[in-house]
Amino acid sequence: MTLLLKPITRLSLFQTHFQINNNNNPRARATSVSCSWSHGAHKIVREFDPKIPIEKAITPPSSWYTDPSFYAFELDRVFYRGWQAVGYTEQIQEPRDFFSGRLGNVEFVVCREDNGKIAAFHNGWTYGLNGELRKATRISGIEDFSINDFGLVPIKVATWGPFVLLNMDNEILQKDNIDTDNVASEWLGSSSELFSLNGVDTTLTYVCRREYIIECNWKVFCDNYLDGGYHVPFAHKGLASGLSLDSYTTSIFEKVSIQSAEGGSKEKEDDRLGSKAFYAFIYPNFMINRYGPWMDTNLAIPLGPRKCLVVFDYFLEASFKDDKAFIERSLADSEKVQMEDIRLCEGVQKGIESPAYSTGRYAPNVEKAMHHFHCLLYDNLIN
Repeated sequence: MTLLLKPITRLSLFQTHFQINNNNNPRARATSVSCSWSHGAHKIVREFDPKIPIEKAITPPSSWYTDPSFYAFELDRVFYRGWQAVGYTEQIQEPRDFFSGRLGNVEFVVCREDNGKIAAFHNGWTYGLNGELRKATRISGIEDFSINDFGLVPIKVATWGPFVLLNMDNEILQKDNIDTDNVASEWLGSSSELFSLNGVDTTLTYVCRREYIIECNWKVFCDNYLDGGYHVPFAHKGLASGLSLDSYTTSIFEKVSIQSAEGGSKEKEDDRLGSKAFYAFIYPNFMINRYGPWMDTNLAIPLGPRKCLVVFDYFLEASFKDDKAFIERSLADSEKVQMEDIRLCEGVQKGIESPAYSTGRYAPNVEKAMHHFHCLLYDNLIN
């Protein structure tokens, strides 16, 4: 941007709220209070026109990246609907394994079911693996309290390949009612086979996680990812030397865009990028990068209109898992790229917030994926 699948067997996911009524549904809560800001947010949404061809299109206005009411509207329309990637099956391989996380203002925990107990992650209360409240601490004096009324609220959950997905749509279905084909179709559409063909599967070994809090709107990070390599020669000179940028291509699918490029150093056996790089963006905020023996994923989690958390998870082909020197070199190279991107994204956010900036234009030959992302956002927000 230029400034001018399958259902999980015996697996449960629970939303950490404390009343069993309609207010537990994040979308229901958001709808009940939305009248105060939805009109203004709709007006902001319509400042972008997805029908204009990219050659003539204007980018979304700065208010998409700064306005608090737009951010609240966005959480309801984008993150509390549809399938969202939240973790990996490797995190919950054994009974009583669990992981927790956050989507917008909703905290959740994913756990492998068993007859054992697990601690809840909110207010010191303790829940069983079936979501029932077992113990509520420090509530002496409370009246008309029934422990049966305060269980964790189930959320739809499924897997595709190594990824765990959740869905917080209005109707919270029982976990056995999830249709495999529908999940794959809704999340990946017609692109699903390309992921398997490019080595995105369960055979990879998990290596590590790194997290970055970035002072920018979550969409700034996504825009940077989706610019078709436009910024790479200027911001990532080391990375640029390992890619043949002239070979960069972009393919657009329903809710997915895939960027790919040939490697620039095929003769180096220990090169982390390998002979081809595969960069997939899955709407709204999940990125899968497959290159050489590596796969890393990036999850951009909104923390506010001007702040996000980006979670990087690294996976490696099994034949390299004991090569500590290679792993350390590769992670150091990746860290350098992330630091360069953070500086770039935070600088873009400052530029967007400048009174002198309102909208920008696209570079039509390379920013097709970014334009596609903005059009998907518009459809999500307006419908």
